[in-house]
Amino acid sequence: MKKTILQGWQDVWPTIKSSKPLATGVGVIDESAFNTIEVDKVFDAVNHAATTIGQAVLYRSLTQPLATLDEIKAKQDAVEELRNNSALKEALERILENAASHENSFYLLLFGEFMGSFGTARETHEIEGYGYLQYVRGIRFMLELVTQVQETELPQSIYLKDLFDKIKAFAGTRVYSLMQGPAYISENGIQSKQERKNSFSPAIIFKPRLFKPLLIALFFAGVWALAHFFPTDMFNISVQAIPTASIFFVPLLLVYFPVIGGFDRDSCIIPLRNEFKNSPDVAETLDALGQLDELMAFIKFADAFGSPVVLPTLIDGEHHRINLADAKNPVLGKENPEYVGNDFVLEEDKLVLITGPNSGGKTAFCKTITQIQLLAQIGCYVPAKAVMLTVADRIFYQVSEVSHLNDGEGRFGTELKRTKDIFLATSPKSLVVLDELSEGTTFEEKMESSSNVLNGFYRKGNSTILITHNHQLVDEFVRQRIGLPRQVEFANDAPSYKLIAGISRVSHADRVAKKIGFSKEDIDNYLADAK
Repeated sequence: MKKTILQGWQDVWPTIKSSKPLATGVGVIDESAFNTIEVDKVFDAVNHAATTIGQAVLYRSLTQPLATLDEIKAKQDAVEELRNNSALKEALERILENAASHENSFYLLLFGEFMGSFGTARETHEIEGYGYLQYVRGIRFMLELVTQVQETELPQSIYLKDLFDKIKAFAGTRVYSLMQGPAYISENGIQSKQERKNSFSPAIIFKPRLFKPLLIALFFAGVWALAHFFPTDMFNISVQAIPTASIFFVPLLLVYFPVIGGFDRDSCIIPLRNEFKNSPDVAETLDALGQLDELMAFIKFADAFGSPVVLPTLIDGEHHRINLADAKNPVLGKENPEYVGNDFVLEEDKLVLITGPNSGGKTAFCKTITQIQLLAQIGCYVPAKAVMLTVADRIFYQVSEVSHLNDGEGRFGTELKRTKDIFLATSPKSLVVLDELSEGTTFEEKMESSSNVLNGFYRKGNSTILITHNHQLVDEFVRQRIGLPRQVEFANDAPSYKLIAGISRVSHADRVAKKIGFSKEDIDNYLADAK
């Protein structure tokens, strides 16, 4: 079961990017793939969530995507219901707008730092005074959320209905009762109104305000009783003397405020907020709100993208398959109508070998494939005219890594360790992208090692995509009738960013060198200028 966002916030001020990828072989993506696929940039492109909790849930989804077809389809059904039910969508937008306006008050209550009786708050996470205002505003956020959801028509899709039911169920919890108030401070600890029904022990009623009419009335009633039943000169005050006697109330107030305020803060507000912060019911309710916001973010992303988007068709299968029509990169293609889309099919062949010169778009397209697979597995729209794919149990993207001084294996060994970890963690339902293989060794060893690795992945049965400049390796696999050779297209010495059939046998290294000003001619000129 995934850790709730509130659990991840226990020791820190609420932050959006609090979730982390799981270990290699445990989650769908690991930390290395997460960084290589540039998931942070995908998040920035998709993130249209209105609330902090919604953004944190979206980020968690991208770091720990779903691996079950039924779960993903349930989210897709929820997105489609919101898209097609304008009344429900508008009601949810109002809920999220209200939540976005007030959620920080709740976080301040849970995580804020009290500055003391006479401290002044200078930072957003600081609480001045005794915390009454922060307490009232914080619990209002949760109470209003429940009320608004209760007043909204119940959705039809299972996923949406479950989220609404979770928020509504919060109304039946002890924590909700404490928020509604009053809360009672007794020898058994803090009790809710329901818990007091069968309790006869004395208790102090906590109400979040410094002015306590009943307490003040009891004080004066006590003074009157003393004066009435034990008349002495001390209580024999004439009416004319009352204005003079009233000056003694100022010192009393100076004692009253810190005593009452300090007691409420230390014995009521802080214990209550700690209970709220550690409550599974609060955590589940916040997560449900975040998941609702995430669904709306998907729709807003689709509306803002600027090119066709679809909810992928998910199919079941014994091994990974993917079929894309006019697919565009979710990051680079956003609001860019000139971005070139590509078709891509990888089904029974299971292996694609992509060649082509530098800056031709090989890496960008492979990131497009993995980013689309990732978005599909969080239930989001993807930029394409049509998409059909299976759910990947693992998504890996390997690039050459720089070896460390304490590695002891060099560049080749460092890369091979990563490749081994990927190989052992994959299954026929995995998607693997390998950006060059066997770097840091001789050409002959590179051919042999790369061939062995690719054959291993091919025999395992997952979808494998290799990016390489080594056309001799591709020739060998084509000779064996294994895999599909693809190349990035160049026309008039410039990339078209289209992926076409075939094998590229040129690198265009001189073109790139000239572009950045470091060709043979440039080097000769630099040396001549230095003389």
